[in-house]
Amino acid sequence: MPRLEQVLADRERSLGSDHPDTLASRDNLANALHDMGRHQEAADLHQRNLTDYERILGPDHPDTLTSRNNLANALHDMGRHQEAADLHQRNLTDRERILGPDHPDTLTSRNNLALALHDMGRHQAAADLHQRNLTDRERILGPDHPDTLTSRNNLARVQAAAARTR
Repeated sequence: MPRLEQVLADRERSLGSDHPDTLASRDNLANALHDMGRHQEAADLHQRNLTDYERILGPDHPDTLTSRNNLANALHDMGRHQEAADLHQRNLTDRERILGPDHPDTLTSRNNLALALHDMGRHQAAADLHQRNLTDRERILGPDHPDTLTSRNNLARVQAAAARTR
């Protein structure tokens, strides 16, 4: 992680704090913090980055949408499922509008929203989203693509959870 911190410091110094490459470096550092389980630090950095992306590139830029997704994932892993679900819902709506319903990033947003809903105990809503994602991924990516297999697994998990709560 010291290298990521150094790259970020170097880019801030040479390119400025608003340069897209600097934002990308900050995002890389936040993702590394998240992977290390330092979720609050990651969320704080992702929030700063999202604010900057929205200001610099606008709310509809693909990098802004990725930044919002990363913040939502950090919040989700901190147990802040409603906040994560709200951000994932906004991202899904925006990605469907900007990228279209079949874009892989749109499918990822739908998957992430379903995961947040599942963790909130909203199993049927999660199952409905996972079923739609599975159908779309089979059609777009094929039945054996790793993302399709992930969707099949996620649907099975949420269906099992729903059956346990009946």
